[in-house]
Amino acid sequence: MNRFHLSFLCLMLALPSHAQELTLSATQLQTLGIVSAPLPPRQQGEFAGMPAQVVIPGNQLFTISTPLAGMVEQTLVGVGDPVKKGQKLATLQSPALAEAQRGLLQSSTQEQLAKENLARDEQLWKDGIISESRLRATQSQYREAHAALAERKQLLKLAGMADADVTRLQSDNTLSSQLAITSPIDGVVLEKTASSGQRFEAAIPMFKVARLEPLALEIQATLASTRGLKIGAPVSVPAYAAKGKLTAIGRSLSGDNQTVLLRALIKEGAANLRPGQFVEVSIGTSGEALNQWNVPNDALARIGGKVVIFIQTAKGFRSETVTVLHEGTSNSTVSGKFKGDEKIAVRGISALKASLMGIGGE
Repeated sequence: MNRFHLSFLCLMLALPSHAQELTLSATQLQTLGIVSAPLPPRQQGEFAGMPAQVVIPGNQLFTISTPLAGMVEQTLVGVGDPVKKGQKLATLQSPALAEAQRGLLQSSTQEQLAKENLARDEQLWKDGIISESRLRATQSQYREAHAALAERKQLLKLAGMADADVTRLQSDNTLSSQLAITSPIDGVVLEKTASSGQRFEAAIPMFKVARLEPLALEIQATLASTRGLKIGAPVSVPAYAAKGKLTAIGRSLSGDNQTVLLRALIKEGAANLRPGQFVEVSIGTSGEALNQWNVPNDALARIGGKVVIFIQTAKGFRSETVTVLHEGTSNSTVSGKFKGDEKIAVRGISALKASLMGIGGE
């Protein structure tokens, strides 16, 4: 369409900027390509097509690091492998472990000696041979030796040694530099950074293990759409037959797209989802939610910071301001003053918008 023809058409539709009623003939509607369709059925109690990402709940994700410096002797699992709590994931050769075991044996000997000295001085004090101050000094020495032994035991436990292994070490006095890395939960290996022959310093991540049921959703929602939402509202992922409940409604807006973060926990059908996956979800609203309509995005016009829909009348069209509760890829959920039997413009919106804004002539 050339510039002259476009100006002529806009001129035919020109109205003052404050006008809400647009008078159009059937010929004008056809020429401008304006098409109307019945207002979709009213929606009650659900927001559909909301974008979300599948994530792992924080309390179900574990990062397993090297407790002591050492070299990876062998890895026993790979990414995607299911593991059980206590299952060995890898073995390390760690001279630091042998040093820690030596420290335990030394502390155990000192604690035993302090215990014997205490028993002797208690008997001497009862016989009146030593003073009470001597007894108290011996008691203090024993407490210090006992605390040092408990500290050494705790260090070995943090290094991955079980209580039975620590007890066995104290009894047979056999040192070992082999350190077992085990899983803290029943789950699935998500990440693996360790390989045979690799050297690690202490506290370097080796594996990530997670329990994948239930899973969580992080949902991006407009501020307007949160008005009808409550904690515990039903949440579903229709494409993957997954269901759960809303667990949190954010109190702040994101800086980029001004949306509110919602969180949901999916317990039913979580096996059909994958962490990191992008999905569309539906959220049930409370009975006090506003009347909602799911209309095509092509039917919406943005004018002066407001969103309007053009409703067909006997003479043409009139504009009606609506509130966008949720904007999807092709359709949006809106609320407004509708009876439910209206017909709305779904094509040729730009021409109607130009007329409403008074563009095209005097």
